[in-house]
Amino acid sequence: MSIDNIRNFCIIAHIDHGKSTLADRFLEVTKTLEKREMKHGQMLDTMELEQERGITIKLQPVRMNWNYKGKDYILNLIDTPGHVDFYYEVSRSLAACEGAILVVDATQGIEAQTLANCYMALEHNLAIIPVLNKIDLPSADVPRRAKEIESTLGIPADEIILVSAKEGTNVEKVLERVVECVPSPKPSSDKDELKALIFDSVYDAYKGVVAYVRLKSGSVKCGDKVFLLNNKKEIEVLEVGYFKPKYQVADMLRPGEVGYIVTGLKDVRESRVGDTVWRASASGVTIEKAQPLEGYKIVKPFVFAGIYCTDTDEYPLLRDALEKLQLNDSAISFVPEQSGALGYGFRCGFLGLLHMDIVQERLEREYNLSLIATAPSVSYIVIADSRDGLVEKFISRPSDLPDPSTIHDIKEPWVKVEILTPKDCIGGIMTLCSDKRGVSKNMQYIDENRIILTFELPLASIVVDFYDQLKSISSGYASMNYELLDYRVGDLVKLDILIAGEKVDALSLIVHRKDAFYVGSELVKKLKDLIPKHQFVIPLQAAIGGKIVARETISAFRKDVTGYLYGGDVSRKKKLLEKQKKGKKRMKMMGKVELPQEAFLAVLKKGK
Repeated sequence: MSIDNIRNFCIIAHIDHGKSTLADRFLEVTKTLEKREMKHGQMLDTMELEQERGITIKLQPVRMNWNYKGKDYILNLIDTPGHVDFYYEVSRSLAACEGAILVVDATQGIEAQTLANCYMALEHNLAIIPVLNKIDLPSADVPRRAKEIESTLGIPADEIILVSAKEGTNVEKVLERVVECVPSPKPSSDKDELKALIFDSVYDAYKGVVAYVRLKSGSVKCGDKVFLLNNKKEIEVLEVGYFKPKYQVADMLRPGEVGYIVTGLKDVRESRVGDTVWRASASGVTIEKAQPLEGYKIVKPFVFAGIYCTDTDEYPLLRDALEKLQLNDSAISFVPEQSGALGYGFRCGFLGLLHMDIVQERLEREYNLSLIATAPSVSYIVIADSRDGLVEKFISRPSDLPDPSTIHDIKEPWVKVEILTPKDCIGGIMTLCSDKRGVSKNMQYIDENRIILTFELPLASIVVDFYDQLKSISSGYASMNYELLDYRVGDLVKLDILIAGEKVDALSLIVHRKDAFYVGSELVKKLKDLIPKHQFVIPLQAAIGGKIVARETISAFRKDVTGYLYGGDVSRKKKLLEKQKKGKKRMKMMGKVELPQEAFLAVLKKGK
């Protein structure tokens, strides 16, 4: 088929606006899948976790054949996630397409992630097809939402397609608009030279590494010898094909097509997302001079947490599982670390709390591991003295902080947060952001009832419970989107926890100085409830350097040493009590507090 008859497009939207349901209708209309094959909704949400939670986690490509005005077309669709934590999946999808269907819920209207995804698509110079979904619902307000799209995004209201993905209304009109408005892939000047962008990869136990590719030029078939330009590794193609949505073997992949290549690689580190699959043309360009396709920006994780196995013998299995998962989810980063309380594990970087939660659950389900995740924290930049003068050091845990006397400044990450909310909730949201050290930057009305608030906030203030508090204040109506701005100097201190005078590194935190008392008080109160009593008094202290900012005390067990006395002078009782007092004093000096693992887990585990 000619490259002019190929259309590559994706669906973008805010979470739960009906992307996956619309994709299901496309599969039905194009007869890619029969109705009897569609046993459940969201056919492109192939992971069990996606179907359980009702959200898209991974981008998913599918190839559809469509006849329009007597011509056959190949439609390559990529379904994308909607949550802000998976924006990297969306950016990779956009790089493999020429057009995007922007879906907006007719009952909820434009949300924060709708704007973010639309702007991202415009940055990639994609053709935007606006779709207003869920018009069949009684609460749908079509004229108002169409006007909202027109005023906010600048898309004329008469270009918006009114759709009910659930009922199948006007779905064919969307496909017709895709054929008419989305440009076909641009042909390459060197047709013989194979260049294919790897936009996703998975590890298959039988096939090895399977690379999902978008061909820019050339063709590839089974048996071809090709190179991965990133590491100059030569591989033999074992199989090629496309997605229907399951793997369908093909004789050849041609320019402009989206498909998969079975590489046969067993080492997952050799095939990276963003790499270029290359083969020389007849003109004889050498691999040293070959120009790779423009890949993807290396994503920087925002949130860090330690992941450990409950059974320390499973540590090698956890390492292998993380390597395979990183192939499928490039946004994860990990380095080994050791904790005195939890043993050997990895310090992992994530794009957000939902991303962290999904990764932990995938590791447990797909690789049969029992895991512990520590409390999430963010990364910092420390400016400290060294032999070479002032140096900047990137750290992701408090124990990595250098000697306080050498520290000049500590920089923390700040983010730009866009909150879309009903106007009645403005007061509560502004108070919330102010309490989190936020700086108000902008306020823009979308319509008479809804407004976009723009704040700059420290990332550490929003990674734990900010989203929950936002939903609580707005009764669930507010939505938010955030992006990293920069690192800024803050009045930050290391908060140490001392138990019986001994510092416990695993419980240390980096906090703002004005929050140190409240955070320290809460932490020592929680520890007081979790650490069992001993035979001596145990002081629990939160300290900044040598200054104690909060304290709780666990009282000692009182053993009745006079219980067996049945008479005699009172001096006998006093003598025994004095002896017990001296023993407890000696025990306090020499005894060690045994911290149960449950105490660490309850304090460290998120959500506790």
